[in-house]
Amino acid sequence: MTITRIASHRPGMHALLIGALALAPLGVACAWQSNSQPLSSQQFQQNAQQQQTRDQLQKSQLEQQLHQGVVDNAKRPTANNPSIQRQLDAADRAQRQRDRAAQQDLLDRERDVPPLPRVVPKDSPASPRSG
Repeated sequence: MTITRIASHRPGMHALLIGALALAPLGVACAWQSNSQPLSSQQFQQNAQQQQTRDQLQKSQLEQQLHQGVVDNAKRPTANNPSIQRQLDAADRAQRQRDRAAQQDLLDRERDVPPLPRVVPKDSPASPRSG
């Protein structure tokens, strides 16, 4: 099954897929850092901040899915009333726009955090026994 087919069959999957794709660079950066030297307190703090951002995005996406279920249930009893349907649709669109703006703000703030300076260890002098 393709991604678009999965997303079209499950409400909220589209948002999850977008979120996962948006977080992929953060995961790569964290994986790269985990293979390097032991973490300084600053690196640890940055990693914790990135994890918190990922957790907040995931929580937001789950809340969106729950909200969508509530909206879908609210529409059922009023399915024959176009006026109420339009109001519910407008409210739903507004909520999705607020959610997207909040997620984008979170990603922008994470992106705008200045990177840690790279510390490159100096080569140690050759031992007197070498060579």
